[in-house]
Amino acid sequence: MVSICSGAFVLAATGLLDGRRATTHWRYAAQLAQMYPRIKVEPDVLYVDEGDLLTSAGSAAGIDLCLHIVRKDFGESVASQVARRLVVYPHRDGGQAQFVDRAVPKEDRPWLAKLLEWTHNHLAEKLSVKRLAKQAGMSKRTLSRRFAEEVATSPIEWLIGLRIARAKQMLEKTARSVDEIAYETGFGSAPTLRHHFRCRLKTSPVAYRSHFR
Repeated sequence: MVSICSGAFVLAATGLLDGRRATTHWRYAAQLAQMYPRIKVEPDVLYVDEGDLLTSAGSAAGIDLCLHIVRKDFGESVASQVARRLVVYPHRDGGQAQFVDRAVPKEDRPWLAKLLEWTHNHLAEKLSVKRLAKQAGMSKRTLSRRFAEEVATSPIEWLIGLRIARAKQMLEKTARSVDEIAYETGFGSAPTLRHHFRCRLKTSPVAYRSHFR
């Protein structure tokens, strides 16, 4: 069962969320926690996956959650195709904090879109914050600040997320070895790739691939 935005209140009223983690729009998170104290409300996430019960923040975060479901069932490549048709990012890092009091951003962050396109084309290379900042036409400090304010993550964590997404696509669609994928996604070595898979996905590259074979 899936709820989007304030739909979490419907699930909460049934008691299904008691003892579970859940989220809702940041405007209503405190109210949800007050009305249903048995629920562990997480106000600063885009969605929560509790297996058979999934909840999302606002309406746009509902799209993130739906893409997450597609990704779990059909893999990164299919989720990316769906995202392209919707003209949205396949996966957004960060939580709701980046949107509080700025529900409608003052800009569409064209600097990030341009940096994203450039980074996708250079993932196999050695990319530092300094190089990303130079490409974005900013200082390292400014780039880090804008990532913190507008994306709610750091440039390096954002880069790791892009590399993991590319690795997942290659594991799903190619027969290349883990070593080859690690090199082509910029992780440099299989142990580094495995480390980030464990930290981010709680699984290994081999186990992930087996799910789609």
